[in-house]
Amino acid sequence: MQLIAKGLSNQEIGDRLFLAISTVKGYNRSIFEKLQVKRRTEAIARAREIGLL
Repeated sequence: MQLIAKGLSNQEIGDRLFLAISTVKGYNRSIFEKLQVKRRTEAIARAREIGLL
């Protein structure tokens, strides 16, 4: 979530964490589902709202 909030793309996150882009996308889907959002910007706002960031 911190890397998403920093504005990194899925590719950049994958490169930094040594993950395949498909893995990053899967993690994003899981995060978005848990936060009950559909977009990165919504996820960042929600994470800040509940104290995750």
